[in-house]
Amino acid sequence: MKGSERMAARAARAIFLAVLVAAAAFLAFDGAFAQSDSAQSGRYPVATDVRLGGDLTETRLVLDLSRKIDLHAFTLADPYRVVVDIPEVVFRLPPKTGESGRGLIKAFRFGLMMEGGSRIVLDLAKPARVQKAFVMDAEAGDPARLVLDLVATDRASFLRQITLDEKALTQPTAVQPQPQAQSGDPRPLVVLDPGHGGIDTGTRAPSGQAEKDIVLDFAKRLRERIESAGKYRVLMTRSDDTYVPLGDRVDIARKANASLFVSIHADSLPHGEGDAQGATVYTLSNKASDAEAAQVAAMENRSDVVAGVDLKDEPDDVAGILIDLAQRETKAFSMQFAHKLVANLKGVARLHKEPLKSAGFRVLRDPDVPSVLVELGYVSNRDDLRLLMSDSWRDRTAESIAKAIDGYLSAHVASAPRSTD
Repeated sequence: MKGSERMAARAARAIFLAVLVAAAAFLAFDGAFAQSDSAQSGRYPVATDVRLGGDLTETRLVLDLSRKIDLHAFTLADPYRVVVDIPEVVFRLPPKTGESGRGLIKAFRFGLMMEGGSRIVLDLAKPARVQKAFVMDAEAGDPARLVLDLVATDRASFLRQITLDEKALTQPTAVQPQPQAQSGDPRPLVVLDPGHGGIDTGTRAPSGQAEKDIVLDFAKRLRERIESAGKYRVLMTRSDDTYVPLGDRVDIARKANASLFVSIHADSLPHGEGDAQGATVYTLSNKASDAEAAQVAAMENRSDVVAGVDLKDEPDDVAGILIDLAQRETKAFSMQFAHKLVANLKGVARLHKEPLKSAGFRVLRDPDVPSVLVELGYVSNRDDLRLLMSDSWRDRTAESIAKAIDGYLSAHVASAPRSTD
């Protein structure tokens, strides 16, 4: 064999060995991923497929599961909904599952509701009653199946069924952070509220990113920057992918005697309604500053509806709370912080053309705690989404908000603690 041929043969063997090594590494990685995935599958039941059948008279939902589970189904009105509470499940369903429905089911959604518990919420096209709700055992190679049969009814019968449900129902509540003790640590407390979570994904970018994940990551970065200065304590309404009702978010801040409440969201405009961009800071008002602010508040206030929470005990209006806000100067303090926040964000984050607005957000209704809601940007805008997904942008923006919080609290927090009565 000539020298050139020997060299070519060695090169070929080297390439062959490199390919083998790469293939082995890929298979090892793939196997490790499969083992991890399998381990998660073993811990929780897995939902692998869902089907709808029927019409506006009778409709059936079937959910395929890796093993049999318990369930509890009940109904809620205004809007008409059926809620199915189940143990924590890993949902491995195709993208956009539930966005459209069939028969009595207009649409449905699913996700984590609390630690150890998941929920399926079905939006109904008209009043319906749950005729059957059960789970079949896996057998003969078929998966376990959750079956829900709905039958059309009238509003009066629907409302009577809700009354019957309530007698036997104890709705699961989200796991809440315990307020940090005040004794021994006089530092002011900042409550960060990452919007949505669990079954409530919030808005979604066209490319699939969920608002709940974007704002949770940002809130964690902001918490790190606030705590690193050592001047303030931080409490988060949620620190993982769980759902917290809007009223509970407010209660967390009030019961913890917070000095400031910052709710964090990422906005979106429906397709065909323009291409707004930039961050916006909102404060509470019984009258929205403009139509867009009213629309944003309406969307954010739907979180409890999305998660299948009963709103019958919510007050019809907040006039009394707004009066209390004015009496305690909380609303004025909220505005002062909002102005400082907008000033700090200039030059760091791209701002909306009208960056300071007001509307009737439910999470801003604590009469004792100055509160703002920050929409970081529009996930429906390509440039905003690029920034929202950028580590460097999140870090710079979190640093800017932390400085605004420090500037506000340094000037406004009294040395004597407020009463929690």
